Amino acid sequence: MPTIARRTIALTALAVAIIAAAVALDLPSAHAQSEDEQAGRIVARRLDDGRTEFGWQPSGTPRVLPTARYFPADAQVGRWLNSSPVEVAGEEIGRINARLRSDGRIEFGFTPTDGERIEPSARYFPVDARVGRWLRSTEITIGPPAPATGFIAVSAGDDHNCAIRVSGEIECWGNNNTGQTDAPAGSDFTAVAAGGAHTCALRESGAIECWGWNGHGQTDAPAGRFSAVSAGISHTCAIREGGEVECWGSNDAYVADPETGGIALVYGGQADAPAGRFSAVSAGGWHTCGLRDTGAIACWGWNIRARTDAPAGRFSAVSAGGFHTCGVRESGEIACWGWNGSGQTDAPAGRFTTVSADFRHTCGLRVSGEIACWGSNIVLLTNVETGDSAEAHTGQSDAPPGRFRAVSAGSYHTCGVRQSHAIECWGWNEFEQSSPPSPFSAVSAEGNHTCGLRMSGKIKCWGDDSYNQNRVPDGRFSAVSAGSLHICGLRESGEITCWGHNRDGQLDTPAGRFRAISAGNLHTCGLLESGEITCWGDDNSSSHSIDVDTGEVEVTHTRRPTPPAGRFSAVSAGGFHSCAIRESREITCWGVHNDEGQTDAPAGRFSAVSAGAWHSCAIRESGEITCWGRNSSGQAAPPAGRFSAVSAGDLHTCGLREDSAIECWGSNYDWRGNYFGQATPPTGRFSAVSAGDLHTCGLREDGAIECWGSNEYGQTDAPAS
Repeated sequence: MPTIARRTIALTALAVAIIAAAVALDLPSAHAQSEDEQAGRIVARRLDDGRTEFGWQPSGTPRVLPTARYFPADAQVGRWLNSSPVEVAGEEIGRINARLRSDGRIEFGFTPTDGERIEPSARYFPVDARVGRWLRSTEITIGPPAPATGFIAVSAGDDHNCAIRVSGEIECWGNNNTGQTDAPAGSDFTAVAAGGAHTCALRESGAIECWGWNGHGQTDAPAGRFSAVSAGISHTCAIREGGEVECWGSNDAYVADPETGGIALVYGGQADAPAGRFSAVSAGGWHTCGLRDTGAIACWGWNIRARTDAPAGRFSAVSAGGFHTCGVRESGEIACWGWNGSGQTDAPAGRFTTVSADFRHTCGLRVSGEIACWGSNIVLLTNVETGDSAEAHTGQSDAPPGRFRAVSAGSYHTCGVRQSHAIECWGWNEFEQSSPPSPFSAVSAEGNHTCGLRMSGKIKCWGDDSYNQNRVPDGRFSAVSAGSLHICGLRESGEITCWGHNRDGQLDTPAGRFRAISAGNLHTCGLLESGEITCWGDDNSSSHSIDVDTGEVEVTHTRRPTPPAGRFSAVSAGGFHSCAIRESREITCWGVHNDEGQTDAPAGRFSAVSAGAWHSCAIRESGEITCWGRNSSGQAAPPAGRFSAVSAGDLHTCGLREDSAIECWGSNYDWRGNYFGQATPPTGRFSAVSAGDLHTCGLREDGAIECWGSNEYGQTDAPAS
């Protein structure tokens, strides 16, 4: 369970003088360089006269030595000194910073031009460094400031994940049966590590905070200042500022042999860290590995399958999995050892910056930024009633194409941070561990539930789950529409998938490729690629009978919702009626009920239409809104002005003005006079709005969803973006 460190790249200026710096040693780099970034390491060596000479080592090119590059032997403790500018290819990229610590070590950093100081994980030059020997820091990346939103690190655990936002806050998702995703508040986190059923994180102060399952004391973090942390199945290890490794939690191994199936409780020793100075540590299942200052790997713990028998040589990264271990050599090649029952140690050729090993699979981040995974691609599922087991393809080794900044392998899933700072996960998704938070691109509110479409193409639903409305099918979607008790999504392939309540056939989707989808009360309508509309379900003209012996309800559909012929550009399914915009921009509405005039569409040319419970609203080409149908609470009496979107609910309607503000009209109450506030939107700029029965949701311009109104079923508790 690897730990990914957060790097802060922001903007301000720095100071003066002459400098030098140096480093303890290589750490794994979890970052792949993008086109507008420069990656490198600070290098330093001790001179005969006691001074320390430093330089900059760009990735793949010779080291660069600034003019002022000597750290004096009699430097004042605690005072930062700066080098002269470091130039690469004729361009000034920043200055190296160094200061003397009270214990005699030299701490260094790098301040990019017009940026704040970056502090590598391994950044301390030892007191007893050998004269003339160059030492180097962990790799750092110099580039533009991090974006306002997104993520900079992710760590995959057993069936949960945690990530660090650009803001320094932690976001977790997946299984939360022991509180492992209940991250503490704060925006000062620099590293996070997701373990079996617990999580630990490192604050800027150097303090470690852990949460989740504590059956073996794995969340009882010791006091003090640390530079790195790693969470295993039931133990945790961290590196103190002095370089010593300290572990806590389980020191036994209650395990099943992966080949024989036998279970035994054995002494593991995974928490018995050896003495010495380390630059990286990785806590696995029942063993731990660390990277010494010399570049050598040391492993300890239960040695079944020879997983602690590290090969000789100098490494820049190490990752301890379940029954195997992998490391990145200084040359960039990956070496793996231990159990290979699923091919998890058969590392591909090529140069890598980091590696992440878990139970039966391994993933590495290539120098190019692409991810390569190898090993198992399945999960073994057991029927709790029959005891029968069967393999299911989960795809944890099916890395998506593209360039990434980081990768982390979980038990049966994998997550990566893309160059865009978005997180993408793949593999087993039973606990939604492969459905990471990402900005939303659409929102749909109806009944007592809400759904949002993330930019990743994944749908997230919340609120009432009486008919499994929140159990979204896997796959990527381009649109989502929430009905009263069912939900439909438009897949990227153009096919429609619906889930939830199906008593009236509203999930019986027809074949074909669609351009748009709209879920109503008991029916659904889709706009085919041909421009024709087809609807299915019930338009409230069916009859219901109850079997007196079984109590089952039998539905007899006397009439399916029948849309008019012709070619259309938009469709909206409401309570018991539907409306659509023809290619001529005229509106047509239909349905067996027209008690309130909800299908009596006005003449004219329109750009958008929304069918509510008993009324309808549309936007004219001029931008003004026109509504018709029931107006008992003012829901069909829109304000003046120009709008870009409209959504008709039950007793209220909301529109998005051209200045991106939401305005609602109609009732803030339900039929019984209870106040919920669904027609009182928050201030700010939005890009979309959706009015449900007693709640409303808006999509802010940054991709976050905000909801208001009734929250009886949690329908306004929008997840983080």
